[in-house]
Amino acid sequence: MLDKIKSSFEKFPERKVFVIDGVSFTYQIFAEITSKIRSILEQQPCATEQLIGVIESNDIETYCSIYACLFAGKTFVPLNPENPLDRNLDILKQTEIKTILSAQSSDKISVLSNAPGVKVVYAKTLPGTGINLEPSNISESTNAYILFTSGSTGVPKGVPLTRKNLFSFIEAFFALGYQIDETDKFLQMFDLTFDLSLMCYIAPLCIGACVYPVPFEGIKYTHIYNIMEEEEITFALMVPSILAYLRPYFEEIHFEKVKYSLFCGEALYEDISREWQRCVPNALIQNVYGPTEATIFCLTYDLSKEQKKIKSINGIVCIGKPMLNMDAIVVDENNKRLLKNEKGELCLTGSQLTTGYWKNPQKNKEAFFTLFMDGGVKTFYRTGDIAFMDDEGDFMFSGRIDNQVKIQGFRVELSEIEHYAREFAKHSQVVAIAHTNKIGNQQVHLFIEDYSGNINELENYLKVKLPQYMVPASISTIKLFPLNVNGKVDRKAIAKILQEAQVSN
Repeated sequence: MLDKIKSSFEKFPERKVFVIDGVSFTYQIFAEITSKIRSILEQQPCATEQLIGVIESNDIETYCSIYACLFAGKTFVPLNPENPLDRNLDILKQTEIKTILSAQSSDKISVLSNAPGVKVVYAKTLPGTGINLEPSNISESTNAYILFTSGSTGVPKGVPLTRKNLFSFIEAFFALGYQIDETDKFLQMFDLTFDLSLMCYIAPLCIGACVYPVPFEGIKYTHIYNIMEEEEITFALMVPSILAYLRPYFEEIHFEKVKYSLFCGEALYEDISREWQRCVPNALIQNVYGPTEATIFCLTYDLSKEQKKIKSINGIVCIGKPMLNMDAIVVDENNKRLLKNEKGELCLTGSQLTTGYWKNPQKNKEAFFTLFMDGGVKTFYRTGDIAFMDDEGDFMFSGRIDNQVKIQGFRVELSEIEHYAREFAKHSQVVAIAHTNKIGNQQVHLFIEDYSGNINELENYLKVKLPQYMVPASISTIKLFPLNVNGKVDRKAIAKILQEAQVSN
């Protein structure tokens, strides 16, 4: 992968590699900035540090910092300065990061630099050096990056992905047969702490193409609309919830230049994908699937224009078949492999699969298991998704079996929201319910039993503790929570209360 990227720098020095907020950067400029950041990483004390923090911002230096880590053989850990301070400090504590790369200076970043033993290196002010894009001679088993996802106890879970995992994804991505080259233009709409972003800013550089990140400020779907129209984007990976925001404008949208329109991170619904096909008349629409633990995505399903029928269940589009070097099975609660058309938990194995959570043996024990298959023992990851394989070998997604949901494409543990609500309210009876709002997107409503405290103060506390996408859209109280026959809080009954309230409104 890195050899391909190095070749792009050598073959296309004057071509655009990134266009950020209307400013263009060439491969030559990108190589120069990446090299000077790399030189710092290879000097003491960074030379002996494996994990490097990278502060997210919409600057060329941020992307160069990530590439500097990859070429230097370091493990990068993206940090969003807009996330709660406690969350970022917890990540720094878990990883013991000593050096953070940042394109900008701000009060939020300065606070992180005050963490014990941590220093911030500002990439914009580094002196120039010669270009050095020779990949470091380092084992493929070394972690390329670590992403942190929601944790049920309020502690983020680290998901380390090795260089082999990442290289395997890139190999499988190009094996899908996309007809793309250095003239293509890729949309990048994701937070850099979200693993889908990696496809958007790594795959294009393997072929000399250009990346168009969406600005952080303002309304995201408006930026996406404008960039896709004005820049004539040809390859776009998005979360399905964006379509709900764009839907009122579908009659005006006609993106003729889009060749590939991919969706991942949430359930893709058949009705809206049919409507979207008219907006991208020359595009292949793909529904792709995969958790962070399996490196970006690992199953794909094509929605070709010629199809009279799109495979779906309960209106949710099929998630397809495994990509190169990956496999998927459906098992029951005893890890017994199920037959076709039998519903169970979707489990994944293959070269894109993480070796396990960061310093979390208990979670590893829960999430991974081994099974004898195809003449050998393989490690499988439990996705927590209910699915079945149909007669043609395609997998159909049927929902979740645990307390996780997808909000704005991010995987969210509802129990984490409940954890902080209980912490503030000093109250044990708290239930977070995910529901679909009027425009078809998922959001969270928080219920508290017999609570007389200040709801606004609770909401402000949650904003301090949780990323924006996890903060409940609404909060209400119930005098007495309903219980099921086992004496447990009846979440289904509470969800029905919310549903009835929405109907009455």
